[in-house]
Amino acid sequence: MTALVSPLTLGDSSDRWTWPIDPGRYDTAASVQPAEKQAIAELGLVNLRRMARHDPDAPGWRVVRRLLRPLDDVAAALHEPTTSHRRRGRLDAAAVVLLRCAETGRSYWAWSGEEWAHLLGQDLQSFRASVPAWAEEVVRPQLAAHAFLLGGFADFYKLGSFGRLALAWRVFGRDRVDGEIHRIRTVLASWGYQLGREDDQLLPMVVCQVLLLNRSPHLEDLTTSLFEQIRAERLLPAARGNTLHAMQRAVAELGICEPPQRMTGRHSARASGGSPVWAAWVERWYDTSTLTPRVRGTVRSTLLKVGRWLEAEHPEAADPAKWSRRTCATWVAALDRMKVGDYVQRTAGLKDRIGKPLEAPTKAAQLSAVRTFFRDCQEWEWIPRRFDPQRALGTPRSIAALLGPDPRVIADDIWAKLMWAGLNLTDDDLPQTQAGNFYPLELVRAVTLTWLFSGQRSDEIARLRIGCIRWEHDGSVIAGDSQQILARDAVCLLDVPTHKTGTAFTKPVDPILGQALDAWQAVRPTQPKFADRRTGELVDPLFAFRARKVSSVYINNTVIPMLCRKAGVPAADVRGNITSHRARSTIASQLYNAKEPMTLFELQAWLGHRSPQSTQFYAKISPTTLTRAYDDAGYFSRNVRTIEVLVDRDAVTSGAAAAGEPWQHYDLGHGYCTYTFFEQCSHRMACARCDFYTPKDSSKAQLLEAKGNLLKMRASIPLTEDEQAAVDDGQAALDRLLDRLADTPTPAGPTRRQLDVPADAILLPIIDVQQGRASQP
Repeated sequence: MTALVSPLTLGDSSDRWTWPIDPGRYDTAASVQPAEKQAIAELGLVNLRRMARHDPDAPGWRVVRRLLRPLDDVAAALHEPTTSHRRRGRLDAAAVVLLRCAETGRSYWAWSGEEWAHLLGQDLQSFRASVPAWAEEVVRPQLAAHAFLLGGFADFYKLGSFGRLALAWRVFGRDRVDGEIHRIRTVLASWGYQLGREDDQLLPMVVCQVLLLNRSPHLEDLTTSLFEQIRAERLLPAARGNTLHAMQRAVAELGICEPPQRMTGRHSARASGGSPVWAAWVERWYDTSTLTPRVRGTVRSTLLKVGRWLEAEHPEAADPAKWSRRTCATWVAALDRMKVGDYVQRTAGLKDRIGKPLEAPTKAAQLSAVRTFFRDCQEWEWIPRRFDPQRALGTPRSIAALLGPDPRVIADDIWAKLMWAGLNLTDDDLPQTQAGNFYPLELVRAVTLTWLFSGQRSDEIARLRIGCIRWEHDGSVIAGDSQQILARDAVCLLDVPTHKTGTAFTKPVDPILGQALDAWQAVRPTQPKFADRRTGELVDPLFAFRARKVSSVYINNTVIPMLCRKAGVPAADVRGNITSHRARSTIASQLYNAKEPMTLFELQAWLGHRSPQSTQFYAKISPTTLTRAYDDAGYFSRNVRTIEVLVDRDAVTSGAAAAGEPWQHYDLGHGYCTYTFFEQCSHRMACARCDFYTPKDSSKAQLLEAKGNLLKMRASIPLTEDEQAAVDDGQAALDRLLDRLADTPTPAGPTRRQLDVPADAILLPIIDVQQGRASQP
């Protein structure tokens, strides 16, 4: 790598570091003269190493002065204590360089980076193999200073674990280097970086190497192109990439360079395919549409799939202007029969799903994408209006019948375990990196409890702002840490920003969530403002650390796996993977099925939906709630009642029952009915004049009750609509029933009119249904 900054004076200020070696002052000829080679050989090892017995007046010194003087100037310019050990290292380093010049026949001014790297070695062992045996370890750092200042060497990545910080101190001065590191550390510490701590060792290593690569100890000399070059040429180990990124952010915050570009990772090539004509129309729509980038990307993928289908089946319809109702019908029919993997560009990730029929929601979404495309093209007057996209590309009834609310609710027992895990998080539960916890416990706990209690989308959670929690008591705002109001008496309100389906709104949440958010806000380092990607305004996001917003996928990728490990539950169930959005359905369904449930409209307001129809996709009635409602409706008890029956076992055992003697006596309250088919009798409400009726005040009834072997049972009898009304509505309904039965024969034969039953007949006291066994008197 060539020098990134010319080795000239970098400034006129007295406090600014200047390059100690000016090549213009020296003879930088590349070749070593024969006389210089001979002089080096004649001086000998004792003189070259300038040991105690060396001859400073030897003639050879004047011959090699051109090569020796720059080496001595470098040694004199280094910022290091003058000790006998270091002095010996500097002298031996000069001797090693002179011997190598004589050996190669080229002066060190002409050595390449590879030659310097070979001399220094990748490690101490290779260094010892490339220099004379008398060269000790202290010689290597001195040679590195000569390579840097005289040879323009900057390929430090070839030196292994070489001490870059010590070299920077030696070349630039320790106070100057530490001062620049402190400037960067102060910025990072204010953002919450662990690199900002004084005990951190990663930042000094990276900063000093960047300064050496730039050949200047001043941050003001750093440029955006330098950072880009370091990344492009991989001049730092890959493990130091995050530290380099943080350093550039801090330097950008100081107003010296541009911040690093947002890295999107290594993605495969952008989807393409199909006819170039169709693809051009799709790209034109993509560049014009005002949908969110994510939705536009989804629609674009579907349209390119249509393009590949057109190219294979209907190339004549590649131009959208040529589409007709017939083309639309053909596409709808083809989509309805498609399998997973048909007309896709990449099958990575589909795994064992390839070849399975598309699900109804997928078909509906792809039809919606094509409808959107043609609707926009027609409204923007790009193509003639030859058909109505809403009708020609509408979702068929066979597909629409399979669509509907189906919340993927997490089972109550699993959700309870996840909630326990979230409430009991400790430092040991957090994912660990080489530098420790990536986020502090307060931040992780706040994000976790927000997911468990707020019922918001992951995007809304990531976009919550500072001060989103408010506490109220009797309508008055109070401080969250107020000692005068008990937590159970205060109302905790959460301000939700503008979201997917509506504007900002406020909702009540559990106080434990408010306490967690307040705890994080109390220790949250000051962060720069960020542009809200939905509204465009500069805001202070609550969940930000190291001058970076917490990603909306953090819950899916980190929080949920962490909770599943702690709770001992699988990360997937019969409904699929446990995701951030399933918590929204789970919380909504629990509120909808509570002992004192929220109404659909209350739940709509709490979730922030524009219409209750959207809420139905989140709230699901549990079987328990449905069972309780069914029991409360009393379907069986409404249509069936029980009546007490006395069975005369003497009449049965003696054979009198077979001879026609009554043996079943239905207790009517005011008397007994001995009609065997009592439940089929239409005159159950008027029995007083019937031959099968026995009043309780009669002697026959008293004899019956005096028997000691009566078996008491309860019989269920069905009620007609009129009888049910008589039971429920009382005398008025009974009178109407008796009037209708006036000419209906009784079990004894005569009609009620013939029996001359009085109008004020006694209502049959049929009791409620009771489950139980037969009892003995």
